Amino acid sequence: MDSKITTKRVIIGPDNFKKVVDLSSTSKIGLPKGQIDTDFLSQIKPGNSFEVHGVKYYVLNCDTFDYIMHSLKRQTQIVYPKEGAYIAMRLDIFPGKRVGEAGTGSGAFTVYLSRAVGPYGRVYTYEQREEFYKLAQKNLSEFLEFDNVIMYNKSINDGIKERDLDAFFLDVRKPWEVLEEVKKALKPAGHLGILVPTTNQVSESLAALEKNGFYISEVSEIMLRKYKLIPQRLRPEDLMVGHTGYLIFARKLE
Repeated sequence: MDSKITTKRVIIGPDNFKKVVDLSSTSKIGLPKGQIDTDFLSQIKPGNSFEVHGVKYYVLNCDTFDYIMHSLKRQTQIVYPKEGAYIAMRLDIFPGKRVGEAGTGSGAFTVYLSRAVGPYGRVYTYEQREEFYKLAQKNLSEFLEFDNVIMYNKSINDGIKERDLDAFFLDVRKPWEVLEEVKKALKPAGHLGILVPTTNQVSESLAALEKNGFYISEVSEIMLRKYKLIPQRLRPEDLMVGHTGYLIFARKLE
């Protein structure tokens, strides 16, 4: 899978303008006032600026956050950064780990997992819906730095190929129906993370985890409140995302 990570740039400007662009594209880049060519932009080193019609813009490297939040094409709800980093820590994911995931969705968390496990780790991700599988393939090809993701266009209800995985993450409608398969795939004491949007799904999952012999370590919800970037009138933004999902964490017991 060829990575385009080195060709991604972020343009920032006045009034919180932000745009992720691909230098390999031949099309012109539209700005609030005017446009520029990608050839011109490619000559500007990250951290430097340019002007169009008297308006100054800065060029930055595109990081994982900007790609996921401002560039990645989505047809599904994604795992947001506020959950993603916490999930990775709770699942003890670091370079070299072997991690399973279902479902892939648009591939946002898969991108994060790929970078977290590094070049010697592996991410095995399952998505049963073909349209989401193809979208995730495209999104991953746009940003992956390492060739460490194995994708399956199938449901884990039909079985998980891998064994002795360090961790598994579930973002599916009925996680309680696949816990037996997940347990087979995990190594002893392996980590399991589940994301669901409703409390009744949490209840169903907890009952199934107990039935399948998992140690349940936590149920939590993460909220993020951003602040207006005005030093003279520092206060929270007027609107915030009130809810994204509930997190469940558990460990496999023999």
